[in-house]
Amino acid sequence: MSFVNTLMHHGMVYVGLPYACPELADISELKGGSPWGAATIAGADGSRQPSVKELAMARFQANTSLPIAAKLRG
Repeated sequence: MSFVNTLMHHGMVYVGLPYACPELADISELKGGSPWGAATIAGADGSRQPSVKELAMARFQANTSLPIAAKLRG
């Protein structure tokens, strides 16, 4: 996360995962993701695949980010 500061100094726009995402506040199961962005938790051998909730958070973040990117594109 410390590298994000450097990228922002060079003009990067960071769009995190807003609290409007219902899966973000759901604590019914172990899952990745935070306001910094969608994520998944993988086992040491990488065998765990993203859960339905983790995939939903990734879609939510994409649906939030794409309109912003379109506006920046002009």
